Amino acid sequence: MAKCAMRKMRRKGLASMAVQTVATAKNVDLGPAAALSCRECGERFPLGPIFACELCFGPLEIAYDLPAGDPEALRKQIEAGPANIWRYAPLLPVPADVADKPNLNPGWTKLVQADNLARELGVEPGKLFVKDDSGNPTHSFKDRVVAQALEAARAFGFTTLSCSSTGNLAGAVGAAAARAGFRSCVFIPHDLEQGKVVMAAVYGGDLVGIEGTYDDVNRFCSELIGDPLGEGWGFVNVNLRPYYAEGSKTLAYEICEQLGWRLPDQLVIPIASGSQLTKIDKGLQELIKLGLVEDKPYKIFGAQAEGCSPVSAAFKAGHDVVRPQKPNTIAKSLAIGNPADGPYVLDIARRTGGVVEDVDDERIVDAIKLLARTEGIFAETAGGVTVGVTRKLIEAGLLDPALTTVVLNTGDGLKTLDAVAPTTGPTATIRPSLDAFRDAGLA
Repeated sequence: MAKCAMRKMRRKGLASMAVQTVATAKNVDLGPAAALSCRECGERFPLGPIFACELCFGPLEIAYDLPAGDPEALRKQIEAGPANIWRYAPLLPVPADVADKPNLNPGWTKLVQADNLARELGVEPGKLFVKDDSGNPTHSFKDRVVAQALEAARAFGFTTLSCSSTGNLAGAVGAAAARAGFRSCVFIPHDLEQGKVVMAAVYGGDLVGIEGTYDDVNRFCSELIGDPLGEGWGFVNVNLRPYYAEGSKTLAYEICEQLGWRLPDQLVIPIASGSQLTKIDKGLQELIKLGLVEDKPYKIFGAQAEGCSPVSAAFKAGHDVVRPQKPNTIAKSLAIGNPADGPYVLDIARRTGGVVEDVDDERIVDAIKLLARTEGIFAETAGGVTVGVTRKLIEAGLLDPALTTVVLNTGDGLKTLDAVAPTTGPTATIRPSLDAFRDAGLA
């Protein structure tokens, strides 16, 4: 069991806020979602817009009444569904008619068999795959989690969709709100990459820069949610966090279905808050429980940037708690110095036999270029982290190159051009003549 959940949830009045909000959320239709369950003490609460246990302040997550019966029938039902995350609606906290409502319909992104990259890294042919989530509507995996939060916001009667964000989430919330007819107001650190700022602002909602780090932004949002100013607001990664986080399970579902309903042997997953990694593991465990995949061991490896690596540092030190760090890395989408799910990531890495590793900014840039050069996938800096850590793990003998391995790319490189721009440009600039082309040595 992870330690010190109270450290993450020390907020005055949190328990009373939980009681008040639950009382307003009766008889909502969220499909198989049955209750909210505390990850620390196991206490259950009715479905509502709350995120912390009123008894121990531990984080809450969705407990389900999952479908029982013939796994083959459920497989066929899923396969007959739409080519997006709603094919998995029977396993998600959404109403049965979710596909008929205005939303961005994210998911069902490519699982690329990366044989060229495999050769570079020394992995056996046919064993390395990249789950490329840059193909989502706003070009990051955040569309998956926001889609879940949006359905919860509808169910609870919210009128404004909001978040604290390192960039990708702000764009995903703005786009989803625009499509669904919600107002949006999102909060970001003031010094984000310009591409992410523009993408968050273009959807017409309110975009507010906060002077400070992401952790400062997150603290501000936690204060706003308890203030009358925040009434009617659904913060996707605060009061809607239990529902929002479930969107990451769809990565696990898709990977296994795209592998022919098989578990991968190894996964390399980036760590920001750590929620994505923990929910991918939850999704894999659900598939096993439902009989949709054969139960077998798998290893989960966490990947961080060296300039913001609190979980990696805790893993290497053998600690159960994560000491916060001040971020200093080009991988700003992963720059969360006090990751909420850090202790749970440590649990999963150790339980599955994986590790948590980090790479410096130079290796991140090299890995971005390597993936682009070998597979034609231009990853944002988080993808450079996962590919860079994969290479480091192979070199250290910690990741088996003979086993089926899935590496996650969670966003599009066009959002983080500044990371590669200083070392990327024209091969040559010449006069418009054949002689000049020949003289440049390119013929």
